[in-house]
Amino acid sequence: MDTGVLAMMLFVSIMLGAFGLFGVIWGIKNHQFEDYRKFLDGTKYDDEDALNEAAKLEQRKKETLAKKSSQAYGPPD
Repeated sequence: MDTGVLAMMLFVSIMLGAFGLFGVIWGIKNHQFEDYRKFLDGTKYDDEDALNEAAKLEQRKKETLAKKSSQAYGPPD
């Protein structure tokens, strides 16, 4: 390989690494990775009734989609 090509590849890889490092440092400084309350709040406010309601909603969604798909294609002959 030509030394110019190697130098360019080295420069580009160092710049990409520097951008990645800058992004991680920026995220740490702006508290992008600190979500310590999500897990605790999820268990605190998610009771059995809310879970049952979510399950019913999901079942209704599946039934509606099945009904729409059967209406779109019609009954089998």
